[in-house]
Amino acid sequence: MTFTLAIVGRPNVGKSTLFNRLVGKKLALVDDQPGVTRDLREGDARLFDMRFTVIDTAGLEEVTDDSLQGRMRRLTERAVELADVCLFLIDGRVGVTPSDEVFADILRRKNARVILGVNKAEGKAGDAGALEAFSLGLGEPVRLSAEHGEGMEDLYHILRPVREEFEERGALDAPIVDVDVSEEEAELEADEDAHKPTARRPLQIAVIGRPNAGKSTLINKIIGEDRLLTGPEAGITRDAISVRTEWMGTPTRIFDTAGMRKKAKINDKLEKLSVADGLRAVRFAEVVVVLLDVEIPFEQQDLRIADFAETEGRAVVVAVNKWDLEGEKQEKLAELKEMFERLLPQLRGAPLITVSAKTGRGLDRLHDAILKAHDVWNRRITTARLNSWLGAMTEAHPPPAPGGKRIKLRYMTQVKTRPPGFVVMCSHPDLMPESYRRYLVNGLRDHFDMPGTPIRVTFRGQGDKNPYRDKKNWGAPSRLRKHLDKKKD
Repeated sequence: MTFTLAIVGRPNVGKSTLFNRLVGKKLALVDDQPGVTRDLREGDARLFDMRFTVIDTAGLEEVTDDSLQGRMRRLTERAVELADVCLFLIDGRVGVTPSDEVFADILRRKNARVILGVNKAEGKAGDAGALEAFSLGLGEPVRLSAEHGEGMEDLYHILRPVREEFEERGALDAPIVDVDVSEEEAELEADEDAHKPTARRPLQIAVIGRPNAGKSTLINKIIGEDRLLTGPEAGITRDAISVRTEWMGTPTRIFDTAGMRKKAKINDKLEKLSVADGLRAVRFAEVVVVLLDVEIPFEQQDLRIADFAETEGRAVVVAVNKWDLEGEKQEKLAELKEMFERLLPQLRGAPLITVSAKTGRGLDRLHDAILKAHDVWNRRITTARLNSWLGAMTEAHPPPAPGGKRIKLRYMTQVKTRPPGFVVMCSHPDLMPESYRRYLVNGLRDHFDMPGTPIRVTFRGQGDKNPYRDKKNWGAPSRLRKHLDKKKD
């Protein structure tokens, strides 16, 4: 993404409808009732050949107290400060209202780069509103119809200079996952500094969990300001949003997500969309923090969330929140560890950290655990070391011989990182039982110090594509290489 565009304006002027059109999907929650959008909502927008980040905001309301509406207004003002450019929408059918004039003045005082948009301006019905918009003193308005897609070409030409200004920065924001390991790289030890977070490539973290576990409170404590909407009401966060910060010296981008409840308890149509949105946020992250409530940890939905993150191939850290409220800490910690090992065997060894989002206690340990999980997620092991280990593993516990057909493991190499992925060349790969794959995965975790991270092991037969066939130096020991050449002949 090249730049960030925040869509701001009064409630019900069509901000979320325009947001959905720009991202090409119904990601933002749209409803006739005002106030559906409560948090900042971020998405990847596409306008012809232009790519950028778009933020949907809560409707600006003339409220300044600590009510939910007052906090929503402050959050929207914060979005204006964070964005590179703002699109201030008014309703062309209604015309300029006193509230529009107040908010136009707010944008001027913040020195924001503003594009004035007149929505619902299709046909003659929007003519009067478009003319009135000049009175706001924000330049020439662009006439739009978010519902019907009119005015998108005009918006494109207005945004082109902005794209050129921010183009270089945008190439650095996308997370890098499922990285292929070349033949040459498979022979070398990993460069420890290659994938360390930088200001140009921040560490991308998603915080997920059930409603009211304290996700937004935790992120606010990490970034040191009330960037995200919080409060006693459960389910305040309805959309996944992200914030950039430097956390203890580590450049970081953190995704907050709507709380995920059991499917049977999701009746409201807004919440159904929110759950799907939270699952999407996992795919934007490199490390997923599964936040549990110490009073009700490891419920069925927590387990599903953690399993989903592992299935998506993301590094996982489990954090237990509200630890300051726990009286019997030692006994509770032992109980949590036992439950974790028993209920989530696929994440064996993943860090379990106790924190208090309210007081900030334990955040230093959470930071260290996330960095270690990210490092393990990037782990690369040379082919020579892998085959030496594979020989010892098969000698200690040979593969089974289903139906009398003996399975021979010929060699192994790493083909991916982020998460680590390995290919084992063998005979009869279709007969390899799942239990033996788990045996190898657990062995990789223990021997090469890769606790918790997802590990992918694929079995291929001689008829399958060999990534190093017909290569001079494909990394297997010379004796094994000669053996394979004989077999091939």
